[in-house]
Amino acid sequence: MTVILLALGAACCLGLGFVLQQAAAQQAPMKDYLSLRLLLDLVRMPQWVAGIGLMVVGMALGAVALGMGDITLVEPLLATNLLFAMALSRRLTRQRLGRTGWGGLWLLAGGVTAFIVAGRPQGGSRSTDHLWQWLIMGLVLGTALTLAAVAKRERVHVSLEAALLGVAAGLIYGLQDALTRISGEHFAQGSWSALLSSWQPYAIVVLGVLALVMVQSAFESAPLRLSLPALTAAQPLAGILCGVGFLGDRLQVTAGALAWEVAGIVAVVAGIVLIGTHPAMPPGAGRTEDVRELQPH
Repeated sequence: MTVILLALGAACCLGLGFVLQQAAAQQAPMKDYLSLRLLLDLVRMPQWVAGIGLMVVGMALGAVALGMGDITLVEPLLATNLLFAMALSRRLTRQRLGRTGWGGLWLLAGGVTAFIVAGRPQGGSRSTDHLWQWLIMGLVLGTALTLAAVAKRERVHVSLEAALLGVAAGLIYGLQDALTRISGEHFAQGSWSALLSSWQPYAIVVLGVLALVMVQSAFESAPLRLSLPALTAAQPLAGILCGVGFLGDRLQVTAGALAWEVAGIVAVVAGIVLIGTHPAMPPGAGRTEDVRELQPH
């Protein structure tokens, strides 16, 4: 129960932080798209700093939850950040939930519950096959960088561009969560000396900055509903892949359990999409020419 409460607290801070970040990022100049200069522009905005502060608190709570529980349990709970983002957005836009909103809410909550109850995530011994670990991490990171490169070089349609960056950032955050879990184990085994002598904490910082640039670029270029659902869906998938792949997490593998686990994940993704496309999610300004593209003819 403590792990669940910590994960939900983390999701709350992350969801509220994302809304504040997007409201500020949409005012940043597009010339800094996917550049570290974007962060220098945003750090001057109090609203963005407040959003980052909430995100840092959320990540800290998430790290504690990952240290106490299994990543396959924590990641689905972190996906509920979209519910808290929608709650704040609904207050700002004064939109009612309606069938779409309530449907997405129940799909997301029910999917998370079904996955956890059917899968019964349990921790185990971490894999000693370092090659397999590097292959999984390389796959996740390589996919994220490829998606970001496509979004930057091709400058595809705004909706696809923001979704690509959202998925890329979500994959990196999922990988970052896995490394946070390993760092927590190092700290528990040998305190600060063991933690600082390992490579994972430094990789976490680099991945965090990389994902932050992607997220803010997505927030800057398009409405929140085009990027946050993609991010929220990709993060738990990457985290669960890492958890089962090399962190030693175990899920129930009976036919019935697998069916419910798959159904739970599908429901989570469907709920995320429904909530993300709800009118209560702030539309944002985006690029002038892209806003015209989004408007019905």
